[in-house]
Amino acid sequence: MVPVRKIMTKGIEKVDVNVSVRDAARIMKAKKIGSMLVEKDKELVGIVTETDIVRRLVADGKNAESTQVKAIMSSPILTVDIEKSIIDANDLMDKNHVRHLAVTEEGEVIGLVSCRDIMHPLFMEGIEEW
Repeated sequence: MVPVRKIMTKGIEKVDVNVSVRDAARIMKAKKIGSMLVEKDKELVGIVTETDIVRRLVADGKNAESTQVKAIMSSPILTVDIEKSIIDANDLMDKNHVRHLAVTEEGEVIGLVSCRDIMHPLFMEGIEEW
């Protein structure tokens, strides 16, 4: 069983709920990431992803400069414990129709895992352990 801790991304990028979607997209582009956690008053309240930007901004013809992240983010944040298996994470994503989960350790968010992380070829060698 391959645990989530082996494939998760440890660096967590965060953005305030009031930041424009354009600024959030610029940060995502610069950091080469597909999602960021969203916070309000230092509390995590959601996640904004490339898919959120496409489906809830672009497809609806909204303005990226005047639309705040809070208008398109997904909330609440779904989490998976660091010791759960990647199969557990995959099942949780599938059940909830999401592509990203926050990873927790002792109740604190410490990273992210995406469907891309789960399917990454470097980790497929561990498939025999499933």
